[in-house]
Amino acid sequence: MTHHASIRRRVHFVETDAAGIVHYSNFFRFMEEAEIAFWKSIKVPVHQGGDCGTLAWPRVEASCQYLHPLAFDDEFEVRLRVAERAAKTLTFTFHIVKYGDADERIVARGRIVCVCVSIDPQNNEMKSIPIPPEIEARIAAVANSQESPE
Repeated sequence: MTHHASIRRRVHFVETDAAGIVHYSNFFRFMEEAEIAFWKSIKVPVHQGGDCGTLAWPRVEASCQYLHPLAFDDEFEVRLRVAERAAKTLTFTFHIVKYGDADERIVARGRIVCVCVSIDPQNNEMKSIPIPPEIEARIAAVANSQESPE
């Protein structure tokens, strides 16, 4: 999978469960870390505030397919790809890859769909809005920079 952003690190002990493997919920945290790296790479704040409201990206769908476990101190990489762009939504796909002795192995695949919203500062009400053109242009520049086969 050609990817548009990635993070690489090791599993922390606190991320493991009684069985000695990464607790399933942490895979969503790993995907979020890669998403934050993506936003930073295109110089878009994760949470933008202002007098007119706050721009945010809540999830409307999230999934993860677990293929193999990760354990304490395993080295892994989360690779994010912008899979789909629509007027108000973005779909990211993720491959979580474990590094081993001689090769790398996909241990999980994920998908997150988020919607662009404006949050009214008066009542904290969220309203979906089209992705602002300046942000869409930055996303498009990365997403279109190379062919992204699945």
